[in-house]
Amino acid sequence: MIKTVRNIGLVAHDGMKKDLIEWVKWNAELLIGHKFYCTGTTGSLVSKALKKEYADINWDITILKSGPLGGDQQMGSLIVENKIDYLFFFIDPMTMQPHDTDIKALTRLASVQNIVLCCNRSTADHAISSPLFSDPDYHQTQTDYSMYNNRLKSKLLLEKTAEKSSKNNFHKEYHPI
Repeated sequence: MIKTVRNIGLVAHDGMKKDLIEWVKWNAELLIGHKFYCTGTTGSLVSKALKKEYADINWDITILKSGPLGGDQQMGSLIVENKIDYLFFFIDPMTMQPHDTDIKALTRLASVQNIVLCCNRSTADHAISSPLFSDPDYHQTQTDYSMYNNRLKSKLLLEKTAEKSSKNNFHKEYHPI
């Protein structure tokens, strides 16, 4: 019986899908009862492997689009909405990825939202074996970004922008009426 349900993101590059599937199967008993969000192919393979090994368990798996087809961004959106607690993203360090910017954005969002991010089996093993994984009282701290969010609310900045805009007559110059 688990103490708390974690929302877990699962992503793996093609060269790492086998590792992630093996890791999930190895840790299946610790993962029972948690909610999974997976990018396309990874999710299909993980779901198939778990249902084959543990047919009597009702796994809660949501499969997103394939990573390069928008799944990485869907996962990022879930992270921003605080719907992911742990991201197990097995990255292939030896293969160039055509959607590298999506990958960087996803790992950046995990850092911004301060969620656990594991990029290989060793870190995943440490994260899942931590007592915090099953501690219902543990929740990651949320960074206060209010200073960042309010950085442009300076009245002086807005006045200067409005003043400059009216002096340039941009609208009249480029969009004659």
